[in-house]
Amino acid sequence: MWGTMEEQFDFCVVGGGMIGSALAIGLAKLGYKITIIEQHMPAAFSVDQAPDMRVSAINLASQTLLNQLDVWHFVVQMRLCPFKRMDVWDRMGGTTQFNATEIDSPYLGHIVENRVLQLALHQGIDSYDNICWYQGGIINSMELADNQALITLKNQQRIRANYLVGADGGNSFVRRQSGIGEQGWQYSQQALAIKIRTESGQQDITWQEFHPSGPRAFLPLFNGFGSLVWYDSSARIEALKNLNKTKLKQQIIEHFPDKLGDFEILELTSFPLTRMHANQYVKDQVLLIGDAAHTINPLAGQGVNLGFKDVAVLLDSLKAEAAQPSKAFKRYESERRKANLLMMSTMDAIYRLFSTESQPISMLRNLGLVLADKAGPIKKEVMKYAMGIK
Repeated sequence: MWGTMEEQFDFCVVGGGMIGSALAIGLAKLGYKITIIEQHMPAAFSVDQAPDMRVSAINLASQTLLNQLDVWHFVVQMRLCPFKRMDVWDRMGGTTQFNATEIDSPYLGHIVENRVLQLALHQGIDSYDNICWYQGGIINSMELADNQALITLKNQQRIRANYLVGADGGNSFVRRQSGIGEQGWQYSQQALAIKIRTESGQQDITWQEFHPSGPRAFLPLFNGFGSLVWYDSSARIEALKNLNKTKLKQQIIEHFPDKLGDFEILELTSFPLTRMHANQYVKDQVLLIGDAAHTINPLAGQGVNLGFKDVAVLLDSLKAEAAQPSKAFKRYESERRKANLLMMSTMDAIYRLFSTESQPISMLRNLGLVLADKAGPIKKEVMKYAMGIK
């Protein structure tokens, strides 16, 4: 459904990416009238396309939510890569290996292109008459008054909503305009993502090797494609970006584990590593969700999964408190701020632990990895937590 010059909605979701679109479907299933404002729509899918640079590791909890929203089958119809094994080790030798068979699961998760997830969600949105799109919409102004939000787009379309959801990413316009502060920082490292194609075909393992300068990781994609992620200082990443593909491949061979076989470099991009946590998730008529509320070190690939968990908790809270939305929002904020802060702090602790070159800490770190690999029931619980089923 498309917007007219002025309409009234229950929720206006700013941001039609993965998290905003998932929330819109969930709210529509609860009977609310929704509008979504999205400036940049994804390109259509074609089976002939190479994989995108931006991918996510989707855990079982996120997959369960997407199934409940009736969109996971659209992802399967396009493409995805299940992974069954995950290896984590330190360059000094300590290793922990995870295998889905240890918990009687067919896989640990799936690597999916962000665009594929977004397109699948948009296909789901198409079946709801109570969701209205403002595609290509650019916000000119935002006002909060009389317990309502008023959005005016640059084409002068006006949108009124009882509640405004900021699902517009780490540089959220909604968060800034609402006067919600945040705390955080940019890490000294950056990450270089390198799309490759290997001769070994589709793999079912993701791995990560830790170095004091940052981890080096591999994410499997479909048909032998894969993604390497090289974390290092900003200066080092900039130098690597300026190499031609032949010289960059030589650097990868020298500095990555000997696990890739022969490969071809297709494309690369870099991105900064940031931590940000909004001081509030709820203020007056405004709610923040996903990266608009929190960004995390991507060390364990939990960013989008935390966003989908936000969606699940907010929807559950609205179901439980249907007659009192403000109470539902407080419940959502209380539960998710604590959980997200814990995950952010845990990732920072791991980041610091593996960044030190102190010999005593290195020895303890390696011992910890070895013990974790032999921890039996504890290891299984860690795997279930990472999969989002605990």
